[in-house]
Amino acid sequence: MQKKLYFCGMKHIRIISPSGAIDSRLIDGAAARLRSWGYQVSEGRFARGQFGRFAGTDDERLQDLTEALTDPSVDIILCARGGYGLQRLLDRLSLNGSEPCSRPLNSKLITGFSDITALHQWSLLQGRPSIHGLMCKHLCELPEDSDMIRYWRAAIEGQPLHYEVPTHTLNRLGTASGTLIGGNLSVLYGLQATPFGLLPVLQRLRDNGQSALLFIEDIGERHYHIDRMMCNLRMSGVLEQISGLIVGQFSDCDDDPSMGGSVYDTINEAVRDYAYPVLFDFPAGHVVRNLPLIFGTPATLSVNHQFSTLAPTTL
Repeated sequence: MQKKLYFCGMKHIRIISPSGAIDSRLIDGAAARLRSWGYQVSEGRFARGQFGRFAGTDDERLQDLTEALTDPSVDIILCARGGYGLQRLLDRLSLNGSEPCSRPLNSKLITGFSDITALHQWSLLQGRPSIHGLMCKHLCELPEDSDMIRYWRAAIEGQPLHYEVPTHTLNRLGTASGTLIGGNLSVLYGLQATPFGLLPVLQRLRDNGQSALLFIEDIGERHYHIDRMMCNLRMSGVLEQISGLIVGQFSDCDDDPSMGGSVYDTINEAVRDYAYPVLFDFPAGHVVRNLPLIFGTPATLSVNHQFSTLAPTTL
């Protein structure tokens, strides 16, 4: 039986805005829904702030993040939105509970996606699970009975997630197990050659006898930018060190005919020399159907002719 990494019954959710500024009405809507489910909800003192494109200055956003991480009453940290800004804070957070964070970092479950990928990387280096999933806008606007709400609630409550998705013509068949990692490709690319990049995460997993299933998604990137980023992952050795690849949604990333194929074709070309299974068109990313993924936990990817599965993912 797989050991649970988190327990059900957590009651206190702290909403913070560690990246971009957010419409306060979305925080209000998300908080109201969470309270209706029986959770205690609080928010960082600067969650509704704005400093240019950011939800407060770097110091303010770092203060909210540090307080959420070190408050023993907080069980879940809900990042209000993505945008941009977390990369400015990472090197000011401790990796081991030592300075510059002077207080011990209690185990917290962080949830969010997009720019929050940077915080997922930080969590992986801590050996802590985190959820690539919904944020305030989606919690505020999605119907109560939607699959996305149901899956996200299951994720934060520690229930196992089992996904079955249709086949795709570019899929590479096979089965592989590993720890789920990844997120937004642009953010991961921006963290390369830093202490928070994919290579340090992969090294930490190897040191613990674990392999990795890499998930990637993106939004609004030029086709050749995606090619550049995939070439970086290939030449840096990231792609040869994983046991499987899960390709999510690349929203508003138009295919460029001069690149000789689709965006998915470009990604497929980058992994052509590796034998592991590859799953294309997984429903996660900057889309309405954004299935939660629990990073830092073991999962098995099985890709076959009829459908593909990803399971079990449980805290």
